[in-house]
Amino acid sequence: MSENTHPDQTQATLDAVERFNAAFNRHDVDAVMAAMTDDCVFENTSPFPDGERYSGQAAVRAFWQQFFAGSPHALFETEDIFASGDRCVVLWRYNWVEANGQRGHIRGVDVFRVRDGKVAEKFAYVKG
Repeated sequence: MSENTHPDQTQATLDAVERFNAAFNRHDVDAVMAAMTDDCVFENTSPFPDGERYSGQAAVRAFWQQFFAGSPHALFETEDIFASGDRCVVLWRYNWVEANGQRGHIRGVDVFRVRDGKVAEKFAYVKG
C-alpha cells in the first residue's frame, strides 16, 4: 500500500472534508477558512463552461462571504462521500430558498485534495 492510500491518511482526509462541510453549512466563513490551507484553491461551478478559479485565502474568503450573503439559506446535503489517500469526492445536493420563498436545488460533485489536515483544493462540478 502506498503512502497516498494509507488508511490513516484516508480517514484524516474524510475528517478534514467533513469539518469543512460542517462549517460551510453553518455559513461560518472563519471556520471554513480555518479548514483550508493558506494556498487553497477553489474552482466554482460557474460561469459556464469552466467555472471561476479562486486562489489563496483572501480570494477564497471573499468568494464565500459573497456567496453566503447572497444565499443565506444555502445548504449542502451529502449524498455520498468517499476518499482515498489525500483525495475525497463528495456527491451533493445544494438546496436554497429564493427571496420569494420558492425552493430550488441542484446536484453535483466536489473533488477535494487535503494536505496537513486542511482542504488545499476544492473543485466543484454541477449536473446539467
